[in-house]
Amino acid sequence: MRILVVGGAGTIGRRLVPELRSRGHEVIVAGRSSGEVRVDLAEPETIAAMYREAGAVDAVVSIAAHGALDEFAKLTSAELHENMRAKFYGQVELVLQGQHHAADGASFTLTSGIFADEAWPHVTGGGVISGALHSFVLSAAIELPRGMRVNAVSPTMIGDSAEEFGEHFPGMRPVPMDELVRHYLNCVESDVTGTVVRAYA
Repeated sequence: MRILVVGGAGTIGRRLVPELRSRGHEVIVAGRSSGEVRVDLAEPETIAAMYREAGAVDAVVSIAAHGALDEFAKLTSAELHENMRAKFYGQVELVLQGQHHAADGASFTLTSGIFADEAWPHVTGGGVISGALHSFVLSAAIELPRGMRVNAVSPTMIGDSAEEFGEHFPGMRPVPMDELVRHYLNCVESDVTGTVVRAYA
């Protein structure tokens, strides 16, 4: 398969991209400042340009955007909207635009997160974004044309990032990277659709 990995140079991508290539897939990495193709998920026009440059693909995997931490007492709707630009709207755009560019039967794999299901301090935006992504996946799965599929992988803190983010989420159990990579591989290579894979360790 020809697979477009958005954010493929990041923490997950550094493990996922080599695994996809080892399984015989052609991988195109897209990112804001790295990879073969440039894209900024907060800017819809760059998503359109990415698809034009990449050409027809059989799968799109999004592992690029991260939501910001927030302080609920000071949180505004404008800040919430800004937080959603890349992580929610950008990933939605990958599907809405991608349905017109990807090959028949192509799959889209998005990334949400544990905060849709478990409340933690300072991540109201993350919870809203991930919950919205889950609802989008359920709806898009029954309406995508030409046999296309869509799923979301919803990880807890990632094992390879535990040292960096563990202080923000004390007590949260990280998901091992090998396990997380397997979930992405299954979304790409199987026939599952409309599924939220909760990788919560």
